[in-house]
This record gives sequence, C-alpha cells and structure tokens, in this order.
Amino acid sequence: MAGVDLPFACDCNVLRGTLLDVSPRNGNRTDCYCHDCRAAEVFAGQPDPAPGPVGIFQTTPDRVRFDAGLDQLAVFSFSETGILRWQAQCCGATLFNTLRRPKIAFAAFRTDRLSDDSPLGPVVTRAFVRKANGKRGHEGFGRSLLGLVSNAGPALITGRWKKTPFFDLQTGTPVREVYVVSAAERAALDLPKR
Repeated sequence: MAGVDLPFACDCNVLRGTLLDVSPRNGNRTDCYCHDCRAAEVFAGQPDPAPGPVGIFQTTPDRVRFDAGLDQLAVFSFSETGILRWQAQCCGATLFNTLRRPKIAFAAFRTDRLSDDSPLGPVVTRAFVRKANGKRGHEGFGRSLLGLVSNAGPALITGRWKKTPFFDLQTGTPVREVYVVSAAERAALDLPKR
C-alpha cells in the first residue's frame, strides 16, 4: 500500500505540518485509555476524552514535517524522565508524544488533528482498556510492539532517526525547553476515575 502525505494543524490553524508517506505499513493506530493521556489533554486545556480514548498513530519522527507556526511548538512532561508531550502553545492543542531519546525513533501523533484519518488504517491496539475484572490491560499489544520495533529498528540502523524535528542532535536535547508538570499541578487536574 502506497503512503500518502497528510496535512495536520492545531485547533487555531497556526501550527501546521504534514505527516509524510503515511500508511498502516509504517505505523500503528492505537486507542489509549490511560490516565496519563487523559491528564495530558486536560492539562493542555483540552476536554477530557473519557470515556472515549485518545487516538494516536505511532510512527517515526522522520515522517513529521512542520510547515508553519513552528515558534508555537511547546513540550511538557509529567516527570523528569517521562514521555514528552508536544503541543501548540497558541491554542493548547496536543499533537505528538515522543520518547526522551532521539535514537529511539518514535512519534505518536494525535489522529484527531487530521481532517481524514482513514489512510492510517484501522485501530490495531487498545491500550489500558478496562477489563471485566476491573483491571486495565491491552488488546493487540504484540502487534503494536512489533510495529514499533519494525519502524524504529530500521530508522536506527539507517540513521533516519537523525531526521527529527523534535531534537537538537548536537546536544541530544529537545528543541524546546521541557515544562515538567509539578505533582500539585497534576493533582489539581482532578480527573474522575473511568
């Protein structure tokens, strides 16, 4: 299946970009029900998606190009070592999650930033789904893990991991200063359990 380029934008259309050569073969579509993804939305000023999921497409950073409004790109995390959550500071729209190390080529894109998400294919993983016993688990996790390895592995071997808009490769640090959300700020989000 041939990939397609998909334009994306923040809520106010200031920060815009393109996902390049996207298809189900070079990414995994996941619905995440975890508390952290919900908290990230609320912290960013977005509505709590519960009881629905946060939809993401897991791909590699070399497939991300920012076309306008890059000065509005911001990043936060819930800890000094946690996932980086990239957003548009102009309107608060969440856009991407990345890991803290650029060599692990991973970028999880928020699928609701696309006008047409059908080229991404079907959801293959549902993460942190509430089970009948009340605990949370994953559906399709093996396929998601295989997809991550089959995309990030070749990016590491070929050097494609260096094509990232999220990190300064000379320093190995994010291109924006990471705002670490304090425990008090996190607690103040007051999300109901789902």
